[in-house]
Amino acid sequence: QVQPAESGGGLVQAGGSLRLSCTASGLIFDDYISGWFRQAPGKEREGVVCISWDGQTWNGRNTYYAESVKGRFTISRDNAKKTLYLQMNSLKPEDTAMYYCAADIPGCSSDAYGVRGYWGQGTQVTVSS
Repeated sequence: QVQPAESGGGLVQAGGSLRLSCTASGLIFDDYISGWFRQAPGKEREGVVCISWDGQTWNGRNTYYAESVKGRFTISRDNAKKTLYLQMNSLKPEDTAMYYCAADIPGCSSDAYGVRGYWGQGTQVTVSS
C-alpha cells in the first residue's frame, strides 16, 4: 500500500510553532477520513486532528480537533501538491510525541489505528519547557 511521508518535526520551545507536512504519491487526501495522530512514549496513539470526506461529522462539522489542541492546531490540504498540513501554534511540553499522518482511515479515534488506510512512519515533535 501507499505509505504517507511526514516532515517538519523538530525541537521547539514552549509557545513556539511548527508546521508538519504529509505527502503520499497517488493520494490527494479526499477519501474517507484523513488526519494526524500522535503517540507519546508509553501512551496510546490518539487522534489529534482529522477531516472527513465521506459525510461523517463531529458535532455537525467535518473537522475534528482533540480538546487539548483546539484553538492551537489547524489542519489543511493542498491537493495540487498532494500534501496534508498540520499547523501547530502555542506548543506545550505535553504536545511532545511522534506525529503520524493517516489517509483513508475510518475515524479519528484510537480505534481507527490498525483497521485500514495508509499510515506514515512518523515525525518527532519535542517541546521543551
